[in-house]
Amino acid sequence: MPRKPSTQPNDLELAILRVLWDRGPSTVRAIHEALEHNRDAGYTSTAKMVAVMCDKGMLRRAAAQRPQLFEPAVPQEQTQRQILRHVIHKVFGGSARKLVMRAVQSEELAADEVAEIRRLLKQIEQQKR
Repeated sequence: MPRKPSTQPNDLELAILRVLWDRGPSTVRAIHEALEHNRDAGYTSTAKMVAVMCDKGMLRRAAAQRPQLFEPAVPQEQTQRQILRHVIHKVFGGSARKLVMRAVQSEELAADEVAEIRRLLKQIEQQKR
């Protein structure tokens, strides 16, 4: 029986999405050039992956012009939340607390990152009052 297609983007799909989130609507050539230094694949492989991502609903053609421009179908924040929910349920048994604790314990946090986390926690506490 064939495997059910994943609803989560794979590493290459995420790399393409990051290029588009950073640069905005782009051609396949621009996407390929942005990925070229980290990935040894031909232009046609990038073009095929962009087409597959369009078929999956991850990307859309931004305009009916030549060359075609592609953009993410879903905003970056929404994709990140979806992936995070998946990780929380699959890896941390549904516990966001466990995920946050592991992330904080396993990383060397810079002072500005700690301050930002504190600000966010304070803001959440104030909203709950």
